[in-house]
Amino acid sequence: MTSRLLPHGEPAAYFTFPSLTAVGLPHVTTTRHCPGIVSFAEPIAPEAPRAPFRPEAAAVLGSAGLELGRVSYARQVHGADAAQAPARGGFAGSVDLLVTGERRVPLAIFTADCLAIVLYDPTAQVLGLAHVGWRGTVRGATQAAVRVVGELGARAGALRVAIAPSIGPCCYEVDEPVTTEFASAFGERWTAWARPSRPGQRDAADRGRGGAGVGRQPATLHRMPSGAAVLVPQGESRPPGHGRRAPLTPPR
Repeated sequence: MTSRLLPHGEPAAYFTFPSLTAVGLPHVTTTRHCPGIVSFAEPIAPEAPRAPFRPEAAAVLGSAGLELGRVSYARQVHGADAAQAPARGGFAGSVDLLVTGERRVPLAIFTADCLAIVLYDPTAQVLGLAHVGWRGTVRGATQAAVRVVGELGARAGALRVAIAPSIGPCCYEVDEPVTTEFASAFGERWTAWARPSRPGQRDAADRGRGGAGVGRQPATLHRMPSGAAVLVPQGESRPPGHGRRAPLTPPR
């Protein structure tokens, strides 16, 4: 099932997925017009982590049902390691997969070209969020994300999954170092996900296979704005059509 993005604001400060809203999961994927997100301007330092959200972000994203005072985030390292979000939110470590079974704990991933993938089991009320680029793809980050939410009680067949905006098939050309990694991880299967571009290079044509989308011409790279984040809190409900609503915590 596919789900189009719904813009919020003019210009849009963030987008939402109707498929996630339909199961009562507040969430956003932000744009460069969302104020107060400083993950790229102020990189997260593990020795002294600081949440990359300022009060302006809390004001805008609070209308989507997100309580940024409890947000959990990580220093992303293009890997496949996971961490469970602290119960009160905060820094979760140097990982690319975040998971929680806690209520009202938003998870945050920051992307430019890469994919941010949301995994949610509305029955088990288990939430996962993954940062997946081509490196994470060859390291099995998506499979690891399904596994770690399963360890908290989610069922793979019950997951609602959404992929946030990323670089697309039009705009990202990959060459020999990347194709070698794909061949090592996937054998000849990877050739079905890419198409030849210039000699020695390929266009990775399938976003869902790891964020290596491409273009036939070596033109200017078109990116999603830096700072695009996906935040999804566990255990709150905001019915479709309600811009503001007090959080509801479903019973266990």
